[in-house]
Amino acid sequence: MPYSLCTIQEDGDAVVVLDQTRLPAETAFVRLQTLEDAAQAIRVMQVRGAPLIGAAAAYGVALGLRAKADDQWLDHVLATLGATRPTAVNLHWALARMRSVLSSAAAPARRETAWHEARMIAAEDKAANAAIGRNGLPVLKDIAARKICVDVMTHCNAGWLATVAHGTALAPIYAAHAAGIPIHARPASPTR
Repeated sequence: MPYSLCTIQEDGDAVVVLDQTRLPAETAFVRLQTLEDAAQAIRVMQVRGAPLIGAAAAYGVALGLRAKADDQWLDHVLATLGATRPTAVNLHWALARMRSVLSSAAAPARRETAWHEARMIAAEDKAANAAIGRNGLPVLKDIAARKICVDVMTHCNAGWLATVAHGTALAPIYAAHAAGIPIHARPASPTR
């Protein structure tokens, strides 16, 4: 299956992620089929950006519950993913959410419940980022009405690569570009 430029998507009973370690020289995708695949993708930064790491972790739980789903194994899956990036806030938020939802589910239903919750986390990220774009667009339109071109300085990884879709701080910039507003974005200069 040819993958569109998408950071994460389901493909049957697997998940496909854009391999960010190979950018910008190459656009390549990695197929995650197991807990170990998901943990490795997070650990080596094939997925980067807080929101995307959270979504990848949630899908990692679903992949990890493929073989079994008893309480001991669920704890193992969550611990394995949690150890990949100890300081990643969205990773631990997503794992806590998955634990909350899955702890109350009967073991036989956990796999399906995990996939459903991972999809919800991804969909919520996409919707939140689209809302950032919609809400930021009027601000950029107002600036554009007073200037020939809107200049925006960016900080950190705030584009679509960091998220399931749309980006965070860059979402309004993408929306402005789509609306035909002349816009120039540049990264902040490193401080010395």
